[in-house]
Amino acid sequence: MSRHTLSVLVQDQPGVLARVSSLFSRRGFNIESLAVGPTELPEVSRMTIVVNVEGLPLEQVTKQLNKLVNVLKIVELDAESSVQREILLVKVKADLESRSHILETVQLFRAKVVDVAQDAVTIEATGAHDKLAALLKVLEPFGIRELVQSGMVAMGRGSRSISDRSVRPSEKFAQKNQ
Repeated sequence: MSRHTLSVLVQDQPGVLARVSSLFSRRGFNIESLAVGPTELPEVSRMTIVVNVEGLPLEQVTKQLNKLVNVLKIVELDAESSVQREILLVKVKADLESRSHILETVQLFRAKVVDVAQDAVTIEATGAHDKLAALLKVLEPFGIRELVQSGMVAMGRGSRSISDRSVRPSEKFAQKNQ
C-alpha cells in the first residue's frame, strides 16, 4: 500500500463532505487524514485527503469523485512537489524537575509553548507527519496528558495554483447538468 495525498476543490455546500467521505468508505478505503477549509474563492472549499491504497483503486475513486456534482477539481500531491503540514497540540506533565528538559525539546523541534500550568505545559508544533511523530516520541517519557492533531493540509510548491484556471462552481454545475 502507498500513501496518497489528494487536494480536492469542492463547492462550499452542506453535505459535500459526507458524499466525498462515503465514496471512500464504500470502496473500503480508510481515510488517514482529512482537513477541510475555505479557499481564496468564497464559494469553494479545499479538502486535503490522505489515504493508503494501491494505485489502480485510487484512480477509480478519483474518477468517481470527479463525477460528483460538487467536486470541482482533484489533484494528487506528491511530497516532493508540495508543502504538507499538520498541527499538533500536546499537553505534557511538567514538574520543576522536567520543565527545563521539555522547554529544550520544544526549542529543538521549533515548536512553542502556548500554555503553562503548575504541573503541565501545552505545546504547539507544526510540520510534516514524521517531525510531529518524532516530537511525540521524545515527549512521551515525560507523560502526555492530552493530545490533538489536525489532518494534513497541503498545496503545490511554486507560483501555480490548482484554481489558476478560474474554477467556477456554477459553470461546472451547469456543464454536469446539461
